[in-house]
Amino acid sequence: MTGGFKSLKKRRRIQVLSLAGISLALVLVLLWFLPDDSFQFFRSPSEVAEAPPPPNERFRIGGLVEEGTLVRGQGKQVSFFVTDGGASIPVVYTGILPDLFGEGEGMVAQGNFVNGRFEAVEILARHDETYMPAEVINALKEQGVYVAPDDGVATN
Repeated sequence: MTGGFKSLKKRRRIQVLSLAGISLALVLVLLWFLPDDSFQFFRSPSEVAEAPPPPNERFRIGGLVEEGTLVRGQGKQVSFFVTDGGASIPVVYTGILPDLFGEGEGMVAQGNFVNGRFEAVEILARHDETYMPAEVINALKEQGVYVAPDDGVATN
C-alpha cells in the first residue's frame, strides 16, 4: 500500500516540475518576442553625449532644465536644454507641459535622439515642490551637482 503512495508522490512531483519548466520556457519566449520599445532605458545627458543612441531607439532622458534655455515656439512647441552638470542635450517637444515644469527644475522626457537633439514625445515633471525622479537624483549625484531642497528632504 505504501509503494503506490510513493509512486503517486513521485509522479505528482514530476508533473509539478514539468509544469514549472514549461511555464518558465513560455515566459522566456514571450519576453523574446516583445517589441524593442517595450523596454525603455533611462540615460543621463552625459551618457547620451558620450554614446549617442541610434535614432530608432526610444529611451528616457532626465536632468535639470538648464537656466535660460527654455524657448516657447509657435503653438505648443517648446525647446530647452536638459543637463546633469556634465553635459547639456537640446530637447524639442510639442504638447502641453506639466504645471510644475520650469527652468532649474528636474524633469524626465521620453523620446528619441535624432540629429543631435532629443525629440520628446512625453515630458514628466515633479508633482510637488520636493519631488524629483530617482533616476534624475542618481544622475545628478554621479555628476556631483545634486543639491537637496532647502529643507534637506528630497522624496522620490
